Amino acid sequence: MSSLSSDGRGTLRCVELLPADTSPDVHERSADVAVLPIGSLEQHGPHLPLTTDTVVAATVAARIADAHPVRLLPPVTFSCSHEHAAWPGTVSLSATTLVAIVRDVADSLRRDGVRTLVLVNGHGGNYVLGNVVQEASLGPLPMALFPQVHDWAAARVAAGLVTSDEADMHAGELETSVLLHFHPHLVRPHYARADHDAEHRPHLLSRGLQEYSESGVVGRPSLASAEKGRAVVASLVSSFAAYR
Repeated sequence: MSSLSSDGRGTLRCVELLPADTSPDVHERSADVAVLPIGSLEQHGPHLPLTTDTVVAATVAARIADAHPVRLLPPVTFSCSHEHAAWPGTVSLSATTLVAIVRDVADSLRRDGVRTLVLVNGHGGNYVLGNVVQEASLGPLPMALFPQVHDWAAARVAAGLVTSDEADMHAGELETSVLLHFHPHLVRPHYARADHDAEHRPHLLSRGLQEYSESGVVGRPSLASAEKGRAVVASLVSSFAAYR
């Protein structure tokens, strides 16, 4: 997976985050576990792109495919981002639509011989995916949701992240670190001045993130580093072994 740099305005020309397998490649590999990255198109403050969650999910999934015998699928690039609607550029799907997409993909994979579908979720607001996986446990194609809270916690420890999961909610230390390592051209240089503390967000779902952050950032991107990003993803790739 490779990336091309941005133009003078900082607009991304091209990022190759799609698997390049041919049909014979898939047949020869005969992987019966598929991974589906699910991202979003939502604001990530002034220093990260709207596609951050998609880039993170696709990057993690690609590294998983490098290390484990799985079928890598292209990412779902829209999801449930309603709490970010106050910022330009954010686009959301209804929970019903996201569920339908995942189920349709699962039905198609099942007919093609896949026995397990792992959803690699890059957006914390996709709460409905937990219900999809729960219901799938009784159906013809079991699913798993990755990473879980304990996987993120282990990755934070492995990478030496300073901020907690609750404090590092959006465009903070973790996400900025992952992009600094794998896609540094996507990170605007003023990320070190974008910190915002809003650890307590009791009415996030009903009032939106704008209630707690004018910039859209919740966390401390100033603490980010490329090495932390590398370690986060390496830990997640290791944790994935339990989901196959």
